[in-house]
Amino acid sequence: MKLRNAAGAAVAALALVLSLPGTSVAAEGRFHYKYVDASGQEHQVTLHDPRSGLCIDLYGVGSDDVPPGFGPHNETDDWVTVYRGADCTGAEWRLKPHGKPTRDDLEVRSVFFDVAD
Repeated sequence: MKLRNAAGAAVAALALVLSLPGTSVAAEGRFHYKYVDASGQEHQVTLHDPRSGLCIDLYGVGSDDVPPGFGPHNETDDWVTVYRGADCTGAEWRLKPHGKPTRDDLEVRSVFFDVAD
C-alpha cells in the first residue's frame, strides 16, 4: 500500500512540474525612451521586464522611415545595448544596469538586453 501511495505522489509531482510554463529570460525592471510622433507630440514609452537575448525594435521608432527615439534610461537589472538603427544595426552604446538617464541627444531605434548569467 505504501509503495502505491509513493508512486501516486511521484506521478502527481511530475505532472505538476511538467504543467508549469518554461522560464522566460527577461531583464527585471523598466527601460524607458522618448519619441516624437508625426503630429509633434512627445511620448515616453516604458518596457516592463523586457525580453533578453533578442533584438527589440522599439515602438514608434523601430523603422528607419521615422525619426529615432531618444533619451533611453535603463532601470533593469541587465546590461542593454542601444542601437541607432533598426534591427540592432548602426552605432551602438552600452547602458549599465540601474543606470542614470541618458541625455536626449542619444538616439535609439532598437535594443538588445544581455542574458543574465
